[in-house]
Amino acid sequence: MSDLQKRWAKAKINAMAEFNEVDEEEENHPAPAPSPGPTTLPGGFAGHGTFAFMPELPENPHHDDDSSSASSSSVSSTGTVIPSPGRALFARPQGVPGGSGPGGGRSLDPIPWTTYFERDLFLPSAADPGVTHHAYLTSPVDNGPLFVMHHGAGSSGLSFALLSAEIRKRLPSAGILSPDARGHGATETAAEDAVDLSLPTLAADLAAVVRLAAREMGWDGLPPVILVGHSLGGAVVTDVAMSGVLGPAVLGYAVLDVVEGSAMDALQSMQTYLSTRPVGFATLRDGIDWHVRSRTVRSSVSARTSVPGLLVERGGGPRPWRWRTDLEATQPFWEGWFVGLSKKFLGAKGGKLLLLAGTDRLDTELTIGQMQGKYALQVFPEAGHFIHEDLPEKTAIALVDFYRRNDRSALVLPPKVSELLAQGKKV
Repeated sequence: MSDLQKRWAKAKINAMAEFNEVDEEEENHPAPAPSPGPTTLPGGFAGHGTFAFMPELPENPHHDDDSSSASSSSVSSTGTVIPSPGRALFARPQGVPGGSGPGGGRSLDPIPWTTYFERDLFLPSAADPGVTHHAYLTSPVDNGPLFVMHHGAGSSGLSFALLSAEIRKRLPSAGILSPDARGHGATETAAEDAVDLSLPTLAADLAAVVRLAAREMGWDGLPPVILVGHSLGGAVVTDVAMSGVLGPAVLGYAVLDVVEGSAMDALQSMQTYLSTRPVGFATLRDGIDWHVRSRTVRSSVSARTSVPGLLVERGGGPRPWRWRTDLEATQPFWEGWFVGLSKKFLGAKGGKLLLLAGTDRLDTELTIGQMQGKYALQVFPEAGHFIHEDLPEKTAIALVDFYRRNDRSALVLPPKVSELLAQGKKV
């Protein structure tokens, strides 16, 4: 062995001995546990060919339901995502900043409507003295569009609260008008009027609310209008668009998760669904909790805003919070809401948008119409029936893009031949 090899071998042996001493010392005097804090992955390797120490991720003792729990992931400087144990990596964010429930869990406290809307209006009906329409409004500015919403059966105008905020984020000039249908929310009706929930009546009510709101706010005519309806509301806005009662102000209409074929099929099991709902709740917070846990509404933030409009405190007993709308009493109108919906949807004037939670909901007529390019279709398979509450951000993006595609003010038309001739130009 050469002198060079001997020196190299000796240095190697000394280094190994030194390494073992360090290991023994660490065994006898372990390093203190790292203080809790954001967990990050190391950017490289440690000195002796091993990974740098990474502390164990702490368990979170407060777990939300799968549909709405927040992801407690940490992101390192190298872009690696580490999901905390017991948490879904891609779980939907929950709660509002600073909000927390008992013990630090998900908050169930109601969120006031003033968080999302500028004002609410009480509009006495000119055609029906027994009815005073109630609507939530954020006014459009600088010639912005007005998104006119209509909720589904048993819901209220507050179901569009989160969606309205997301629309305004992307289109600050937009206005939102979200009324409560008769027999729903804070709309006031005489006893005999509340039971008339036929499609023609609801469509006439929506058109009346738009006109009354414009008069109340002193608007000079109607701004550009986009009609948006969920479930039953989809049938109502389609009927309004088909009638042309609002004139050329309507640029288009969007229908959320309702088509004629699947709606008619679903009516067969409606009574079964209603029989499984609780008759009432002990507190308003219990009502919010049920909607989230049953996945009726998959976003607890939306549930905290919309559910207070669905319940009313009546009398005493262990469950004084009862449903504001008696859906079983609306059964005589169910079939009339949806018969002929697909034909009207395809035949009305204006842009057409259909947002669904699954393509299986398309019936034959709409499938053919979609293949012919008669309307725009978007599918959100991760959402439930309440697409606009489960995915307000994605729904807002779809609606704002839909408005921009149909915005007539953005069109630049070529000059007329007569104008060119009048200017002495050759054509």
